[in-house]
Amino acid sequence: MQFKSLWIKASAKCWVLLLAFVGQIQGQALRFTIREEQEVGIKIGSLSTNYSAPYQLLNEKYIWVNESTGDLFTTERIDREILCPSETPGNCDISFYALVSPESEVVKIVVTVEDINDNVPYFQQSEIYLSIPEDAPIGSAFPLDDQAQDEDAGNNGMILYHLESSGGFFGITRDGDQLQLMVEKDLDRETLENHSLILVAIDEGLVPLSATANLTVTVTDVNDNCPEFDSDSPGTATVPVLGIKGSPVAQLKAKDKDAGQNGQITFSFSPQISDRAKTLFHMESHTGLISLAVDVRLDSPEEHMLKVVANSPLCSPVQAHLAVYIEPVAHLEPAIKIKFVADHKNQVVMLPESKNSTVLALLELKDTPAGKSFLSLEEDSTIFSLKAQAGGYLLKTSKPLDYETCSEYDITIVIVDAQSTHLLGREVIKVVVEDVNDNAPKFEQARYETTIMENNDPGFFLCKVTATDADSGEFGKVRYSLLNTGPFRINEESGVITVFKSLDREQEEKHRLTVHAWDGGVPPQEDFATLCVTVLDMNDNPPTFPTPHFSFFVSESILQLSKVGNVPVSDADKGDNGRVVNVHILNDNVPFAIDIFQGCLRSTAEVDREIQGRYELLVVAIDGGSPSLSTTVRITVFVEDVNDNRPRVILPSSNLSCLTITPSTRAGSLVTKIYAIDEDSGMNSDITYQIVASLPAHHSPFQIDKWSGNISLGQSLRGEDYGMHHLFIVVCDGGKPDPLQTGVWVNLLVNESLGKCHVKDVPKYLLATLPPSALSSNRDCRCESNGWLLFLCALGLILLSVCVLLAAVGVFIKHRGTRRKVDKKSAWVNRHELKPLNQKNQIYSISSKNKKTQINELLT
Repeated sequence: MQFKSLWIKASAKCWVLLLAFVGQIQGQALRFTIREEQEVGIKIGSLSTNYSAPYQLLNEKYIWVNESTGDLFTTERIDREILCPSETPGNCDISFYALVSPESEVVKIVVTVEDINDNVPYFQQSEIYLSIPEDAPIGSAFPLDDQAQDEDAGNNGMILYHLESSGGFFGITRDGDQLQLMVEKDLDRETLENHSLILVAIDEGLVPLSATANLTVTVTDVNDNCPEFDSDSPGTATVPVLGIKGSPVAQLKAKDKDAGQNGQITFSFSPQISDRAKTLFHMESHTGLISLAVDVRLDSPEEHMLKVVANSPLCSPVQAHLAVYIEPVAHLEPAIKIKFVADHKNQVVMLPESKNSTVLALLELKDTPAGKSFLSLEEDSTIFSLKAQAGGYLLKTSKPLDYETCSEYDITIVIVDAQSTHLLGREVIKVVVEDVNDNAPKFEQARYETTIMENNDPGFFLCKVTATDADSGEFGKVRYSLLNTGPFRINEESGVITVFKSLDREQEEKHRLTVHAWDGGVPPQEDFATLCVTVLDMNDNPPTFPTPHFSFFVSESILQLSKVGNVPVSDADKGDNGRVVNVHILNDNVPFAIDIFQGCLRSTAEVDREIQGRYELLVVAIDGGSPSLSTTVRITVFVEDVNDNRPRVILPSSNLSCLTITPSTRAGSLVTKIYAIDEDSGMNSDITYQIVASLPAHHSPFQIDKWSGNISLGQSLRGEDYGMHHLFIVVCDGGKPDPLQTGVWVNLLVNESLGKCHVKDVPKYLLATLPPSALSSNRDCRCESNGWLLFLCALGLILLSVCVLLAAVGVFIKHRGTRRKVDKKSAWVNRHELKPLNQKNQIYSISSKNKKTQINELLT
């Protein structure tokens, strides 16, 4: 009964679903409503108000029905957001079908799940950042991409926004679905650069839920401020007696409230200052520091008014004034008179480097009594020396100068009071070292190594070599060339080496280049480096066979796993790309397989030329590259014939067939024909025919054509030819060294009447003297290579030989005393001219006229 009930319910469900599918369910759907997240077992409604019992739901997921009352209850807590995601349009409905009333009427029921505000709005990012320029006008709006989300539906999912801690600078507005931040008050980065706000999102549920995110607004700078000099910037400055070049005079300060590039200030002298001031003073453009440009020693005071300009982008320059007073020397002090010996220009000595000890100048003291003072170098030096000579001082170099070590020297010579050792004055002589080409270019490394993948694009960058030259100007300018270029080119100026054509690793894997570097000297200095280029392999060569088509010849007697022929395969690539991982035959069910280790084709089963004489094989070779490449080659295997099939006689169809010939048949007439076939080929299928025996045993009037098998009448028939003639014909093929043969009896009846003749048996004694293999005319006599059978045959032959030997001995003893009978028989044989035709098979021909008497005598 339970099984029957289940079967009825399943059948009812299938039937209802079928009706629903084809649109046969009638009536309006019953609709019910339930709020989400209700407890399990909440009553939704009842079917009894519309339909009578019994009641049955066809799908009881979420809802079940009381079959007696029709009341509907929930079976689990329903989450509207899981059942109907927020992106699902329309109501969230659960649809199912019910069977009602005794007539099993089908009713569709729809339960709408109402949303409650059970999801809090949330922001994807808890920190939101926005940048607004400080000159943004009031009312301008900037989009906020990070909006809150709420998985509820309807008003429960509608979100409103407001700001907290905005200070009145910002507000929130909407442009369609886009949330925007609006500027409500003028911004000033110099006053407040970062505004920290709280963005509040609140839904429109009956009990609203909210979420917050931190909104940081950074006010970006615009160039809305210009530089101003500080109030504490000096207005006057004093230069003491004996002002030394580089000594600071004063530093002016200015500020720009803007940031970055907008706030950068540069200082300079106004073009309106005097040329004398331009010579005496130097302005540092970034710091505003004013220093002495030369050594200053004046006999009378000087005062200079310096106008300093401060500049900033997009601003008008501002100007400050600085009065500089230079103190004079109170009385005449000793001075140095310089007489240059070495080449000089504008009071600057020009001295080539690497020159041996050289006199630079002759120095004399002025305005000082003799012996009261002397000259000295301000600092001990190993490069320059000052020696007294002939009332003066000789300034010279102590060793050759090196331009690459130092290109300029300021030699400070001081006047020293002989008694107090106080400094009475100083003089600076500037020495500029002129560069000579005394340094050769030097490569960073003597050997460079690099790699490149083959099949590169022409112009591919290979590497860059660098050689440096410590010299200056043209002497230090390095140029490059390749001594053995090949497919490579080098940029003469930059040292960049490129490949102007695609490389092939299989042609040349390594390239060794010599890079030449030289400078601009005359003659130039040079250096050499080696560049080793390794071409990396790419799987661009498929496996290759020495020929696209192999031809092999095999004997059909080939043994299994014998080698058929070599099938070598190679791959010009390297590593896995050049490793042939698989070579196999694509053909199905062929008696051959590829020996991948030996690189040859082997037989896997017997072949029979008579079944299939040629095999066309498709062989594929696959390399180990990624992706792999493959090559297909064709192999033709010709099966050579062996003489394994005996001739098969088709005509006559039986040894007992018989043909009647009338005595009037003319000599030379075709009587009948032997037709045989051999399934071998070539010489093995060349068939010849021969009559090896005939009964009666006298000279037969019939003859056979050796090649065609045609049996004709060799002579006119005579009276003694009447009767039955049995011709034993051997059909032999041309196999070497041992031909195969098949024997067949042809029975011819010479008779006046052409009635149907019958032969019940063939001569027995001839069958006994012929080999069994020659007696099967219509069956396959193929020799089987069976060792056990050969053993039995050999054993049988041995037993047969012993029996024959014993029989011969018995016959000899028995007939020892019967010489007379033997002589009589010999005389009879001589009288009837009995001659052997076949010594091996002991077949005789009888020429007597009375055939029957002669045969009987022979048998006795």
